[in-house]
Amino acid sequence: MRPDFNKMELIPAIVQDYQTKEVLMLAYVNEEAYDQMLEMNQTVFYSRSRKKLWHKGEESGHFQDIKGMYLDCDLDTLLIYVKQTGVACHTGAYSCFFNEVQSYDARDIFRELEKTIADRRVHPVEKSYTNYLLNEGVDKICKKVGEEASETIIAAKNNDKEELVGEISDLLFHTFVLMNDRGVSLDDIENRLKERHQVTGNKKEFHTRGDY
Repeated sequence: MRPDFNKMELIPAIVQDYQTKEVLMLAYVNEEAYDQMLEMNQTVFYSRSRKKLWHKGEESGHFQDIKGMYLDCDLDTLLIYVKQTGVACHTGAYSCFFNEVQSYDARDIFRELEKTIADRRVHPVEKSYTNYLLNEGVDKICKKVGEEASETIIAAKNNDKEELVGEISDLLFHTFVLMNDRGVSLDDIENRLKERHQVTGNKKEFHTRGDY
């Protein structure tokens, strides 16, 4: 399936971070740029000001590796999921959309938590609880996961939502530390869950007794 370039010579392309789903930029694509993207698996746009093709990152090194690409219902708008190297915006901002008109917290807290824990491993912080756990090793981390799991069960049995929310949050944090320690990423978990759910688009097909 291809964009309908007979309808529009230039079509808009919305670029999103494939992990956080943050919108990074909006650019335009003609048929030649589209074909080059398919061949290179990196974003290529048409610069309306310079009137020529523009391979994103060819000058800055901030390439966008394409992870997925979708057309809208009218075949005249592209949605591109990318792995962003460096930043997307020429100003040095990660995303071009940083001028706030109406506030909205679009952070992916799980991705941020994963990145924070990974950063603590590389750049330790004095008196950091995360660094304490990482330094103690897998036995200590597993003990904490077990304790938090037990406290989560108790909170659920107590029928106290606020307590349960707090305990689940603690359990998730310690699980993320364990994942980092054992080299497991959120991508690993997401991919396994997708396999189990047999996800096709937005439809979930359940085939076997073992599937979620």
